[in-house]
Amino acid sequence: MKFENVVLEGQYVRLEPLSIEHKKGLCEAVADGELWNLFVTKVPRIEAMDEFIANANTVFEEGDGLVFATVNKATAEVVGSTRFMRASLVNKRVEIGFTFLAASAQRTEINTEAKLLMLEYAFETLKLNRVEFLTDYLNQQSRNAILRLGAKQEGVLRNHVLMPNGRVRDSVLFSIIQNEWLGVKQHLTAKLECLA
Repeated sequence: MKFENVVLEGQYVRLEPLSIEHKKGLCEAVADGELWNLFVTKVPRIEAMDEFIANANTVFEEGDGLVFATVNKATAEVVGSTRFMRASLVNKRVEIGFTFLAASAQRTEINTEAKLLMLEYAFETLKLNRVEFLTDYLNQQSRNAILRLGAKQEGVLRNHVLMPNGRVRDSVLFSIIQNEWLGVKQHLTAKLECLA
């Protein structure tokens, strides 16, 4: 089993395998809110976007994951990126992470539907047993968003990641497991129907 370059598409969002064609849109997305200045996450600066895209290709070629450009279907604009990462397909698990969205796309249906599409692919196509999410302990907005998806907090990994500013962050680990998927799917689908 391995990742394929698939497009995941819903009503509001299309997740396209990241390529150099997405560079301009990604640069505009990170500039919307100057996302690289957020100290609780790692978002590429505009001048580092080529490296970010090259890394996405390496991640895919090595079988470690699949990086997407997040496209708002209503405007056809790239509004961010998200990825499957740290895959252990032999153990039937993957992490969803390195997600960032332009400020104007945050707290919209975009992230909810993107996560629904990715979880659906992980559990129903790849037949995985577990999907993980990790975030900075200090990133309360991200922690709340992950809980709203229906994930469960499992614990805190102390001194887990070195941040660009030199701070050693603690990471909070969340997961959704296979036997929870049906309920999570119903929950996310109902949330999206309320937005329609």
